[in-house]
Amino acid sequence: MNTELKDAILALEKEKIISSETLFEAIENALLTACKSHFGSTDNITAGVDRETFEYYCYADKTVVELDDDVMDPILEISLNDARKLDPNVQIGDTVRVDINSKSFGRIATMNAKNVILQKIREEERSVVYNYYVKLQKDIVTGIVQRQIGKNISVNLGKADGLLNEKEQVPGEKLNPTDRIKVYILEVRTTPRGPRIFVSRTHPDLVKRLFEEEVPEIRDGVVEVKSIAREPGSRTKIAVWSNDPNVDPVGACVGQNGSRVGIVVNELRGEKIDIINWDENPGNLIQNALSPAKIVAVFADPDEKTAKVVVPDYQLSLAIGREGQNARLAARLTGYKIDIKSETQAKDAPGFRYEDYLMDDDDEEYEDEYDEEAYDEEEGEADSYEEAPEE
Repeated sequence: MNTELKDAILALEKEKIISSETLFEAIENALLTACKSHFGSTDNITAGVDRETFEYYCYADKTVVELDDDVMDPILEISLNDARKLDPNVQIGDTVRVDINSKSFGRIATMNAKNVILQKIREEERSVVYNYYVKLQKDIVTGIVQRQIGKNISVNLGKADGLLNEKEQVPGEKLNPTDRIKVYILEVRTTPRGPRIFVSRTHPDLVKRLFEEEVPEIRDGVVEVKSIAREPGSRTKIAVWSNDPNVDPVGACVGQNGSRVGIVVNELRGEKIDIINWDENPGNLIQNALSPAKIVAVFADPDEKTAKVVVPDYQLSLAIGREGQNARLAARLTGYKIDIKSETQAKDAPGFRYEDYLMDDDDEEYEDEYDEEAYDEEEGEADSYEEAPEE
C-alpha cells in the first residue's frame, strides 16, 4: 500500500472538503498529462489509482510486430522478441500491456503533472466554497471585518471573504478591523479567481433574519413577518401577524423586558425598531403603521392604494416624523400613498371629512334618479312620434 499517497489524500479530503474520488481522478489525469509530455501521445496509454491500496499505475497497449526493425513507433509497437519476455504465448498482431515507469519522466513532464493536480485542487476548493455559500444566499452569517478596500470593506465569512460595497453600508456606521458583525448575503457569483460573495448591512431582510434568530415563534411559523420598511441606521418598522390567537405577535418579538428586540437593536448599532400588528383592514393597518401618533380617521382607497389620514393638531408633527420619516416608512410598510392632515387642515380639505363620502353617495342617488327621468322622457317622445298620423 502506498501509505504516503493515502495520508495525503485523506488529509486533503478533511482539510479542503474535497472528495477522495476527485483527487483520484486528478492524479490519473496528471499521469496522462505527464505521459503526453514525455511520449507525445496518450492514445494507447492507461493510467489509474487503485482505490484500495492507493497504488498508482500507468501502462501502454502495444501491437506486436515480428522484428525490431519493424517497429516504426516504439510507443505503439513492440517486437515479438521483447513481447515474449512479458508474455511467452503472445503472437504477431496481438496487443501486449507494457508498464510505464513514471519515475523516468523528465522534469517538464513532472511539473506538468504537478500543475494538473494543483489546478484540480484549486477548482474543487472554489466549487466547495461556492456551493456552501450559494445555499446561504438571502440569509445572514457572522463575519469579521478585515480591511478597507477603497470605499468597500472586506469581511471574513469563515471559508471565504465577502465584499461589503459602499452602498450596502449603513450611513454613519463605523466598522473597525476584527469587529464581529452580521451580514446579509446578497449574491454569490463565480469568477475565474473563485466565488465572489456580496454582502449587505442595509437590506430590510437583514432585520427579518435577525428576528428569526431571536424569536422562536417566527422560526416555528407561529408568528409571520408580513412587511418591513427600513431606513438603515435610523429606524425600521416591522409588521407581524400571529397564526395562533393565543400568541401576541408584538409581545413575542419584543420579549420579556425587551430582551429579544434589544439583541436586534444592539446588532444594528442602536437602530430604532417599531413593531406593529398587521391587519387585513387597510385602515387599521395604516393606523398601526403611523404609531406612535394617534389617529382621528383614515380614509383608504384599496383600488388606488391611497389613504387620507386625519390626526389631532398636536399630533401632526409626530405622525409625519422628523423630515417625514414616520409617514415615509408607514407608506412603504403598507404599500399605500398616505396624505396626512391635522383636524384643522382637514376641515377645508376635500376627502378628509366623513361628509365628503356621504355627499358622494347622495349625489350618486340623485344622478340615478335624474337619468331615469331623462330616459322616460326620451321614450315618451319616441312613442308619440311613432303614433303621429302621416300627413
